[in-house]
Amino acid sequence: MAKRLLVVESPGKVKKLSQILGSEWIVRASCGHIRELSNEGDDSLGFTMEGSSVQCRYVPRDQKAQETIQQLKATLKQVNEVVLATDPDREGETIAWHLKEALGLREPKRVVYTEITESAVRNAIANPRKLDANLVGAGLCRDCLDKLVGYKGSPLVWALNNGAKSVGRVQSATLHLICQREREIQSFVPQDYWSVWVDYVEGFRAFYQGPVNGRQTTSEAETEVNDDAAGNNQAAPESTRVLSQAEATRLVEEARRYPHQIVQFEGKVVNRQPPPPFITSTLQQAAGSRLKFAPEKTMQLAQKLYEAGLITYMRTDSVMLSPEFCASVRQWLEQNDPQNLPQQTTKHRSRKTAQEAHEAIRPTDVFRPSSQLRIELLPDEFSLYVLIWKRAVASQCGAAQLRKTVIITQSGTLLWQARGQVVEFLGYARYWPNLSKDTILPNLQQGQMLTFENAGDEQKQTQPPPRYSEPKLVQLMERKGIGRPSTYSPTIATLKKRDYVQLIKDNLQPTALGLEVDAFLQKALPDLLETEFTAKMEDALDAIAQGKQPWQQYLTTWNQNYFAPALTKAKTVVVSSALPPKANTVFEQKLPTSRTRCPQCHNYLAKIKSSKVKKKYFLKCVSGCADTVLFWNEYTKIWEPPRTQTAKAVNSPKSAPKLTKYPCPVCKQPLEEYSYIKEGQSKTLLRCSASQSRNDQKHKDAAYFSTAKGWWSPKFGELNG
Repeated sequence: MAKRLLVVESPGKVKKLSQILGSEWIVRASCGHIRELSNEGDDSLGFTMEGSSVQCRYVPRDQKAQETIQQLKATLKQVNEVVLATDPDREGETIAWHLKEALGLREPKRVVYTEITESAVRNAIANPRKLDANLVGAGLCRDCLDKLVGYKGSPLVWALNNGAKSVGRVQSATLHLICQREREIQSFVPQDYWSVWVDYVEGFRAFYQGPVNGRQTTSEAETEVNDDAAGNNQAAPESTRVLSQAEATRLVEEARRYPHQIVQFEGKVVNRQPPPPFITSTLQQAAGSRLKFAPEKTMQLAQKLYEAGLITYMRTDSVMLSPEFCASVRQWLEQNDPQNLPQQTTKHRSRKTAQEAHEAIRPTDVFRPSSQLRIELLPDEFSLYVLIWKRAVASQCGAAQLRKTVIITQSGTLLWQARGQVVEFLGYARYWPNLSKDTILPNLQQGQMLTFENAGDEQKQTQPPPRYSEPKLVQLMERKGIGRPSTYSPTIATLKKRDYVQLIKDNLQPTALGLEVDAFLQKALPDLLETEFTAKMEDALDAIAQGKQPWQQYLTTWNQNYFAPALTKAKTVVVSSALPPKANTVFEQKLPTSRTRCPQCHNYLAKIKSSKVKKKYFLKCVSGCADTVLFWNEYTKIWEPPRTQTAKAVNSPKSAPKLTKYPCPVCKQPLEEYSYIKEGQSKTLLRCSASQSRNDQKHKDAAYFSTAKGWWSPKFGELNG
């Protein structure tokens, strides 16, 4: 029987797809990208721009990719048809195009499915299409843009000589958000305020709202917003803020002096609609806040669930669900939770830029028993699967019903307010609990007099804006339009890897290096840091993917009109900021200082955080002495300069090795004393004086080290005279 070849991205899918398709198919994996832009040409870009055209030169990504290409070419000889089934997104379309080019395929069939189930895969193969040139163009444009910004922009920060490694189109804009928040925190000045309250014998507490003549409408109860990046923490109720102790005391005294009466009692039932099913960003947010998974880990686990055929494709920005899945959830609810079955199928709206051909992230089979999966999956995989299952089911449930109560009381000229909430019907919250806890108020009547019990105030202080957790940063990137579903996780991982940010108590904090790089880029390439600027680039890529703009024309125009002139201007900033005094004054107040002074200018040295040294930081002069850097010596317990010069002096030709009376255990030539530096300490060993012989295998262990008992070798033992 004639064979057919199906090429996918991940090796994890091969086994499952082979079981589905049977023996007439050969399933092979490209293992992701097989080609990348070469490092040839000007600035190693691998592409050239002439007029409005772009010429790219692609090469195998690495040795493994080269081997994959050769293996696929060999497999081509065994088949008479090739089907490309890479992932159903822009990146997957680009990988399919690279496979076509690398394998010399003329008109390969392209199939797309969002779940690895028999019906979905066979339906996709029965309805192949051609490669989408617009999606491919957007993918190639992103490659060129990212390399252009990275390769042309990164040398700017290398000139800082502070360990900075890279600039990135999405990376630098995201770092700027984190650094902006850090500067807000550093410049924040806390203010004292007071919350004033009154307790009633009837069993509730009301908070000061304001004077009668300043009364605000209270007919609308506050709305709760589904926030996947936050936990279910409910803020403690407060009064209208009072700005002095004297005023707080006056209000308490007035509350004690006058009788209290209910001037408004309002209670109504409101519906809280179910949240939409997960898209990539909300999955990362919810997994971060509820399971404490980093975005990178969430995507790795989701990839495994997808490859196992348990969930749909995990890179999507659409909240659409297939009619078949919605019907299966309704059937499940009918059998297991009929009260939660709404009259009509619940539909959710995606963002305007979402690709509606895709589905949201959901389980492939809502009826699959969890007891079986708990055995088959690793604990973290199972936890993420349950999270996805619950969210998908919750999205199709009935609304939650909440009875919200507002009581306004008056004493003299002052108004006091109490709010209550009771969940009357859980609805979707049975599967996705995101409702505030019940706050029960007694059933009272408008005009009713109340019995005063106590009044008081509590001094508080305004808090600085919080640092972003990883889920909150993903949420912010999505709202600002920075990056796309496939880039959120790798961008945050890159910032951590570059030592631009670090995770402290579940929050992202910029390092001294990150702040320094961001401050420099604000001068050198300010537009690149603006979220609106980066978001417009993403919009342009979307327009290219929709066939509204030629990708080569966009890239060449962007480079000619913006990036090339911006780089020219940035290079003048580099020259003027070789980081002496003026540039460094930006950081003097930001960086923590040590108690050690610079040996040259005698100013206190700054602590520079680094994961590459044991003490987690080293000392550097930020007052203009560019070469002054000290490292901690664990042996001497003092701060010392780098030992390279000392090591060269010890081993210089001027201090010739000293011959001894001891013979080499291998060739009987005299042993010589050899001095060297190791971990900041001067050490001496005995080795063969015949320099040519020392390189052979027999002499490998012919070395004696100094011990308390004398010279000793791991192989030859003690050296006897």
